[in-house]
Amino acid sequence: MDEAQQRIEGLLASDRVAHIVTFGSEMAMLARRDPAYREVINKADLVVPDTIGIVYATRILGQPARERVPGVELVERLCDVCTQRGISVFLLGGEPKVAERAAEALTSRHSGLRIAGIHDGYFQASEEASVLAQIRASGAKLVLVALGFPQQEFWIRAHAERLGPVVCMGVGGTFDVISGKLPRAPLLMRRLGLEWLYRLAREPKRLRRQLVLPRFALLVVAQAIRQRRQM
Repeated sequence: MDEAQQRIEGLLASDRVAHIVTFGSEMAMLARRDPAYREVINKADLVVPDTIGIVYATRILGQPARERVPGVELVERLCDVCTQRGISVFLLGGEPKVAERAAEALTSRHSGLRIAGIHDGYFQASEEASVLAQIRASGAKLVLVALGFPQQEFWIRAHAERLGPVVCMGVGGTFDVISGKLPRAPLLMRRLGLEWLYRLAREPKRLRRQLVLPRFALLVVAQAIRQRRQM
């Protein structure tokens, strides 16, 4: 987490367009079968391990991540940085009113944080130019994009250059958590790497999506075995 924060602070200071990906196991499975999505992930300026499955995979494959970097916690860290440096933040995505509530929660926890603008994720392609103009005119240097994967990654890659020198980070359902719409798992479950199970219990509709996780685990183990045989 500390290293991710430092890297992003450097990107914010670099005065250029940058793309941050909060990466999960389901995203890895999509990237495996979708070359276009894989290219977007591989071209990002920074990819952080958002889920415990990715952390375990890096360890099994011999390139261990130090720890999980949950997007919701990284957002809080970056809001501290932005408050201290006077950097404005734009919140894009989520259901109507959710981004507003998330902004209220962030400004209450980070006194002095400047929210440059807010727009929900329910806009049509015909409205895209207007949304881009709103973000560009806001002067925000950090844009948090909560459009869900893979839409948010494709959207950032397609449009970030039109926003000027900004750092864009895909944050998935982070606004739901920050706004209080969805509670986070208890701390013990998070420390045990079971936040995914808590979310599944709260949102049973996620079951279909998470059916890819056992396959992800098997593919990681198979790759590790191949690597050992080649040594």
